[in-house]
Amino acid sequence: MYVADKWNDYEVIDTGGGEKLERWGDVILRRPDPQIIWPLAKETAEWRSTHGHYHRSSAGGGSWEMKKPVPERWTINYENLKFHIRPTSFKHTGLFPEQAANWSWMMDKIASAGRPISVLNLFAYTGGATVAAAYAGASVVHVDAAKGMVQWAKENAQLSGLADRPVRFIMDDVFKFVQREQRRGNKYDAIIMDPPSYGRGPSGETWKLEQSLYPFLESCMSIISDNPLFMLINSYTTGISPTVLKNMLSMTMQPKYGGRITAGEIGLPITRSGLILPCGILGRWEA
Repeated sequence: MYVADKWNDYEVIDTGGGEKLERWGDVILRRPDPQIIWPLAKETAEWRSTHGHYHRSSAGGGSWEMKKPVPERWTINYENLKFHIRPTSFKHTGLFPEQAANWSWMMDKIASAGRPISVLNLFAYTGGATVAAAYAGASVVHVDAAKGMVQWAKENAQLSGLADRPVRFIMDDVFKFVQREQRRGNKYDAIIMDPPSYGRGPSGETWKLEQSLYPFLESCMSIISDNPLFMLINSYTTGISPTVLKNMLSMTMQPKYGGRITAGEIGLPITRSGLILPCGILGRWEA
C-alpha cells in the first residue's frame, strides 16, 4: 500500500455509510465513495455541518447540496505545489489527493537522475503529475482530450510558479497522439498514464481498459527513450489487481530495459479511525 500521508491542506477526517468526510483547506466536503462499505460509527455534528454534500441520484449521477458559502474555486498546497479546487457536477474536485504518493516518488526520481528528463503525461486530467514533474525539473508533454481539464492544468502550473518551465499542454485524443509521436520519432524518458475504465474516441472508437490497456502499453514502447527513467500506470477500474499491472510491465518494459517493478494499492489515511482508505492501484517500472 502506497499511502499519501504528507498532506497538510487535505485530510480524510472520517468515513462510513458509503461516504467520506474530507477537509480541502478550510472547506469540509461530504462525498460518496464506493470502497466505504462499513457503517458510520456516529454521525457527529461535523458530518451534518459540512460546506457541501454530494448526493447520488437513483437515476444516475447526482448533485451538490451547498450548505455554507464557498468560493467558486480555492487553492490547496502539497509541499511546494499548488492546485485549484472546485466541486464539479461529477462529484470530483479536480484533484485526486492519493496521487501525492506518486508525485513525491516521481519528483525524487527526476531530481536525482542527474540528466535532463522528458516526461509524457497521458490522460493527464488537471495536471497533478504534470506540475510535480515540471517542478522537479523535467520537460513535460501533457495530453488530455478534455479542453476544460487542459485549461485547468495550465492554471495549476501557473499557480505553482511554473509558467516558464518547458511544459506543452495538448488537447488531443491520447491514442492518436501516441501514433503521431511514433511517426515523428519522438521519445520520452518517462511515461505516466491514468487510463479510464471506459471511453470513446472522437470517431466512435471504444476503449475498455481490460481489452485496450495492454495494446496501448505496447504502442507506448515505441516512444520510450533508450535510457528510460520510469513508467507509471494508475488505475481506478474496479476488479483490476495491482498484479495485473505488474505483469504487463514485466512483459513490456522489463525484457528490454531490466529495472525494477513494483505494484500495489494507493490510499489515504483516515484521521478518526487510523485506518487506510484504498483509492486505486498503481504499477511502476523504474530503471
